[in-house]
Amino acid sequence: MRILLLCHSFNSLTQRLFVELRERGEEVSVEYDISDDILRETVDLFRPDLILASFLRRAIPQDVLRQALCLVVHPGPPGDRGPSALDWAILEGRENWGVTLIEAVEELDAGAVWASRAFAMRAATKSSLYRNEVTRGAVECVFEALDMLRAGKRPGPPPTLQPIKPFCARAFREIDFRQDDTAKVLRKIRSADGAPGAIATIAGRKLLCFDAREAHELAAGAPGDILARSGKAVAVATRDGAVWIGCLREIAAGSLKLPASLVLAMETATRTEQPGYSNISYEQIGEAGYLNFDFYNGAMSVADCRALQSAIEAAREHKARALVLTGGPDYWSNGLHLGLIEAAESAAEESWRNINAMNDCVRALLDIDDRLVVSCIRGNAGAGGVFLALAADLVLMRRGVVLNPHYKDMGNLYGSEYWTYLLPRRVGAESARKITQGRLPMGADEALRLKLIDAVLPEAPDEAETAFCAMIESLVSSPDFSGMIEAKRARRARDEEQKPLEAYRREELERMRRNFWGFDPSYHVARHNFIRKVAKSRTPLHLAIHRSLAARNPQQ
Repeated sequence: MRILLLCHSFNSLTQRLFVELRERGEEVSVEYDISDDILRETVDLFRPDLILASFLRRAIPQDVLRQALCLVVHPGPPGDRGPSALDWAILEGRENWGVTLIEAVEELDAGAVWASRAFAMRAATKSSLYRNEVTRGAVECVFEALDMLRAGKRPGPPPTLQPIKPFCARAFREIDFRQDDTAKVLRKIRSADGAPGAIATIAGRKLLCFDAREAHELAAGAPGDILARSGKAVAVATRDGAVWIGCLREIAAGSLKLPASLVLAMETATRTEQPGYSNISYEQIGEAGYLNFDFYNGAMSVADCRALQSAIEAAREHKARALVLTGGPDYWSNGLHLGLIEAAESAAEESWRNINAMNDCVRALLDIDDRLVVSCIRGNAGAGGVFLALAADLVLMRRGVVLNPHYKDMGNLYGSEYWTYLLPRRVGAESARKITQGRLPMGADEALRLKLIDAVLPEAPDEAETAFCAMIESLVSSPDFSGMIEAKRARRARDEEQKPLEAYRREELERMRRNFWGFDPSYHVARHNFIRKVAKSRTPLHLAIHRSLAARNPQQ
């Protein structure tokens, strides 16, 4: 079936649908929703059997609706209507919610329901719920609708419609620390996480808040007071407790989302550094040491990289047969912290510091020769984050996770993190070239076929946890464990003799130096547009296959 994915941007849900539909054998093309005329041209070029609107901010033109069946993913249960469904569900403290696949009609969210899925709400951010429960339910809904289409079935009449809820503007979730209890503060911030941020007045400044969690360990203070700092986070008193806030942003146009302790550097200079907001922890269970790290949006700053490197080196002091890296449940890692690079006085200098810090993390893993290193990719990963995972001896990946093992979407960035060693040694030189040049997202099945990973875990988080713990237990109790360690050492010695790791790093960084300081500014332009959320002016040809084919066959 010819399926057009119509989206405002190639977000996590759209990437997951792209991966799953292609894996199923469908012919899939992508078009960004830039204008009505471009969409009309797309429909003429591709002649889709189905238009699947995974992430839109505008209505689909009526003439397009008459040309092809259009199904819209709505992050709410049947009957729910409006542009901020998930925002309102979190803000109102709903215990259960859902996702619905609705046929697009002239009236907003009023079409027939082709499929729906319900789920229990977690105490989590909007972004996390969208990336997990909503995305998982949307994929199931799409598959159900495709089965119905192939069977010639149609859905029943539309459900009873609820009134359209308004756009959930910032004014609906402005925080008043004197009136709002901790639970309400958390709901407001979580409902606005990702965008647009929840407004709060902190130290006399109106700021947008992101990445919040309860600060159980702190004594109460006057509501709105800054109580402490913990790494990049600051603790602010609420009416009945306190919350840690990890990121803040000025309300002014052009401002950036940055670590809270950086935004409030002067105001927190005299505050006590407290535990309570750690992104990294280590736990030993039997013969395995579990190194957990969870960086906001998967971005790793220089400080994050140095902290993780130190944690890797400290873990080696513990007697264990395996070091298991778990990453975060939403993101394993996305590599460089582009936000801090964008905010730096010299983006080139900060990029250089950041890539070298990432390289040191990878090298710390590659230098481990007395135990097996295991990466358990539980959340999405991209760019250098993927290659951080590939530094392990064994790579496990949860089904439903999407990888982007390439750099070129960031303005022809060459990349480092020893990828020119790590990727070919797993998939071979030709597959490595196709992966990095193709610039396409990848799911677990394709990653396994290519031998990029070694095993696929179940999609449900609790089932994945059980499965990977069982795998680790089997690994460390293997009677051939000593042989595995000897084989690891022998392979690393052979590889080093053939070409030292330092040579790979030197060659990669020479290319990166050109990206940062050379005549081609594409990396800096792409990073700026990505961080500033500059709207796309066209759909890349590697996604818009209908345009690639048209370019190659101008007479058709």
